[in-house]
Amino acid sequence: MTVEGIIRTALQYEEKVRDVYREAAAAAGDATGRRVWEVLAREEQGHLDYLHSRLEEWQKTGRVRAVELGTLIPGRERLEEAMKGLQQRVRLPEEERDSALAALRRAEEAERATAAFYRQAVASLPGEEERRMFARFLEIEEGHARIVQAEIDALTGLGFWFDMQEFRLEAE
Repeated sequence: MTVEGIIRTALQYEEKVRDVYREAAAAAGDATGRRVWEVLAREEQGHLDYLHSRLEEWQKTGRVRAVELGTLIPGRERLEEAMKGLQQRVRLPEEERDSALAALRRAEEAERATAAFYRQAVASLPGEEERRMFARFLEIEEGHARIVQAEIDALTGLGFWFDMQEFRLEAE
């Protein structure tokens, strides 16, 4: 696949994930859960904006630069440390819990598919600049998958929920 083809396909993946998060935010009955969904939706919208700018550059110049791609999500080490300290489990009515869990499963599937796409893109691209750009996407999407998994664990009793009072989802 060409660089342009990878960017166009990445746009489709990112749009799907963003829409999953937007729908989950709109349906969330829990304010904390809604904030988590909204942050993740904003993050994915940022990915779409970035990819559109990279596609425009590719179309104009036939090259693409790996311009810095920021994230609202803390790094892996900070996420893992924060998860250890959380103590509050989520208590939702069964119907809300089931709805949240279904949304989380959709998000998990979308994040894992997106990460798999980026993993393949990184492996297949010949240019260092392009590989570096998509490797950053892979890193971020794997972080999103960890957040979603932690939330699934919280609702299924296997872990803890990211309580927004104890842990800020946005990177500092």
